[in-house]
Amino acid sequence: MFTKKYLDNGIPVVMEQIKNFRSVIVGIWVRVGSRNEMPDKNGISHFLEHMFFKGTNTRTPSDIAIYIDSLGGDLNAFTSRENTAFYVKVLDEYVEKGIDLLSDVFLHSTFDPEEIEKEKGVIKEEIKMVEDTPDEYIHDIFSKAIWGDRDLGQPVLGTRDTVKTFQREDLIDHCKKYYGTADTVIACAGNFDPDKVMALLNSHLGELTRGSEPETFGQPSFRNVNIIKPKELSEAHICLGVEGVPYSSHDRYALTLLNSILGSSVSSRLFQEVREKKGYAYSIYSYTSSYCDAGMWAVYAGTGKKKAVIVTEMIIKEMKNFADTITEEELRRAKDQLRGNLILGLDSTSSRMQSIARQEIYYKRNYTVKEIIKEIESVQLKHAKDLAARLLNSGKMSLAILGPVKSEDFKHII
Repeated sequence: MFTKKYLDNGIPVVMEQIKNFRSVIVGIWVRVGSRNEMPDKNGISHFLEHMFFKGTNTRTPSDIAIYIDSLGGDLNAFTSRENTAFYVKVLDEYVEKGIDLLSDVFLHSTFDPEEIEKEKGVIKEEIKMVEDTPDEYIHDIFSKAIWGDRDLGQPVLGTRDTVKTFQREDLIDHCKKYYGTADTVIACAGNFDPDKVMALLNSHLGELTRGSEPETFGQPSFRNVNIIKPKELSEAHICLGVEGVPYSSHDRYALTLLNSILGSSVSSRLFQEVREKKGYAYSIYSYTSSYCDAGMWAVYAGTGKKKAVIVTEMIIKEMKNFADTITEEELRRAKDQLRGNLILGLDSTSSRMQSIARQEIYYKRNYTVKEIIKEIESVQLKHAKDLAARLLNSGKMSLAILGPVKSEDFKHII
């Protein structure tokens, strides 16, 4: 059962009570991510996320780790381009202890200068790890190519040059600017008493009274750019994509179906053609990324040096011909697949918590699974074809390749 309430300080609390579960997860979401950062402070949202677990007024970093392990729970966080989230997942009998711990790290972290210096080393290693993982790193390269050096084009982790400059004052200033009541959402899912949870949250988080000053930024513009980055690797890593749709677009359901048909499942066109029939790639998939005011629709493939050109050509050909060749049978299969995925997702309190939080952030309301399935079922073949034609045949297609390739090999393509 879904309910939405507000703390005494105005923070919205979205809750989904599931009585036959034994766990409960509580998440505190803040509407700030790497797109909000100035270039010289790129990565500070992610750095701050790490620092929340490095000691509070009453707990050392070791105390925090030992306490959550003693509950058999999970205390963690993540940062994206638009949001930062902190959550605790525990057995239902420990909900009070879980909220106490989560609130403590969220409100009372000390950002000890010595811990800051140590964490700089940790995050520099994390950045190196991504750079040494080309199937991850290519997505940062692609995002920078299509969105530019600022806003959505900035990497979530920042760079080694920016991270080394962060000081305690920077973290405090970031908190003051964004970590206020106006940009915070709390989400809870699992087996709990809503009234008890609200009382606990008011008791712990009601002391947060400061406002926030969200950064204003212009709407990002999708750029038609091609980047070839030669590097001695065993595979070439390819990202090729077009402009997508923002979270609030009514076309989001049609695009999800189109993505399923194109490349997001094992029965999809690209997976079947490139991997199963030709054996040209182990990993190939399509994906969508949506933001509050923009989006992209892209394909990733990892393939050998000798197959990089032909795989890129196959992807482009499939995308260009896609709108004219979608069938009712494919659309029906995609609808059934999404319906199954949605229902299976109900088995996880974590996925439910993330879903209701994002819906509150982007839509200010909750869509039930029944409503979402109804929207998916309402997508007609003509709508899907028209959307595919608009996105894929507009001329705005960008390409990024990292690996043992040469720019001249792709001149006839780009």
